[in-house]
Amino acid sequence: MTDETRRTILKGAGLAVAGLGASRAGAAQRTIGYAIVGLGSYATRQIMPNFRGCDHARLVALVSGTPEKLQRYGEQYGVPATHRYSYADYDRIRDNPDIDVVYVVLPNSMHAEYSIRAAQAGKHVMCEKPMAISVAECQAMIDASRKAGKLLMIGYRSRFEPYNRLAIDLARRGHVGPTRIITAEHGFPIQPNQWRLDRPLSGGGSLMDIGIYSLNAARYLSGEEPVAVSAIEATDRADPRFRTVEDRISFLLRFPSGIEATCVSSYSSAHNGYRVVGTQGWIDMEPATPYSGHVMRIRKDGAEAPRTLPEPPKNQFAGQLDHLAECILHGTRPIVPGEEGLADLRVMEAIYRSAAERRTIDLGA
Repeated sequence: MTDETRRTILKGAGLAVAGLGASRAGAAQRTIGYAIVGLGSYATRQIMPNFRGCDHARLVALVSGTPEKLQRYGEQYGVPATHRYSYADYDRIRDNPDIDVVYVVLPNSMHAEYSIRAAQAGKHVMCEKPMAISVAECQAMIDASRKAGKLLMIGYRSRFEPYNRLAIDLARRGHVGPTRIITAEHGFPIQPNQWRLDRPLSGGGSLMDIGIYSLNAARYLSGEEPVAVSAIEATDRADPRFRTVEDRISFLLRFPSGIEATCVSSYSSAHNGYRVVGTQGWIDMEPATPYSGHVMRIRKDGAEAPRTLPEPPKNQFAGQLDHLAECILHGTRPIVPGEEGLADLRVMEAIYRSAAERRTIDLGA
């Protein structure tokens, strides 16, 4: 490895860690209170336990339609009964000054309604991805938060993960030469009988779930917006899991600079990775966007080696929670605002249209 290459890698690693927020020594005096809406597996196993790693965010309220969950998690996290809400009395969050942010972790088709109601209640909003199930809903969410004078951020956790941040930095700076090709593949064999397989709740199949990682990675690695998309779908309708949603959908994105991204979204095969191919080599991540255990390899000028980063001061979940808190405290804009979610949905709608009409969709206009 040359000295220049070593400096580039170390600089990128430093950016990846430093970008996750202020240290505890510089923590703000006030912490930002979050209400979690929807106490499913992702909220209870990934989001809520990671408040303990935050400097600026804390869990103060819960919203669920299941009284048993409200009691169990309320007791576990020290959330008093006065700060536990059902969906029927959700709008009472307006009267609770401890709640600064509402984090919507509900089925996709409910994102817009509960995000808009949170903004109307005078709260900032964090919404899980996909932001909503249509471009129109995304725009309505943006408009509601803007009207309320509140921030809207989408839960793209990988943007707060050190390896992904390093990959973005290296790709955009041309560490392996100008990017020519991006490949991104995400999928898993989905189990039956869950809301993700019910179109009225999910808005679609694998693309609206795991496939968004492939799409978003292509966008953040290139730093560009696609100008054209071509897609094909492969779904076995005899499989009871796929009565109303798609299984596998593959799509090709073309970007203004000439970069092409080949992407896969699947509910019947297991993969999680992406590769950025430049004129001098490639940057490979596999797995690329898991909850933990990221692996990076880089090949440049004929030399290939793994890249290992130091343990970050906070993981991607705490980094995400703290980022919105810091934006509120300092009056800054999130790196993944509502407009980022809208951009993904605009492309996703084009992907579905391309697959249905069997033609390339022009996004350049």
